[in-house]
Amino acid sequence: MCLRSRVLDLYKTLLYMGRDYPQGYDYFRANLKKAFIKNKDETDPMKIEKMIERGNFVVKEIEALYMMKKYRTMKRRYYNEPVKNDK
Repeated sequence: MCLRSRVLDLYKTLLYMGRDYPQGYDYFRANLKKAFIKNKDETDPMKIEKMIERGNFVVKEIEALYMMKKYRTMKRRYYNEPVKNDK
């Protein structure tokens, strides 16, 4: 696959994942666009490859963030622990 299509695929993946971002979709989309625009003139294939790898790492981190959020919600829902009073 050529680098351009891989970059576009990464952008679309990140954009899709940003819809549940804790600080909001608009915040995520604006920062994502800034990051991609900043590097739009890069032509070195090795640097582009490294940036794609970093982007894939970010995808995994966002997935972990969402899984943690889901875990905490489930824990609160099913294991409602009483609040302790120190009196």
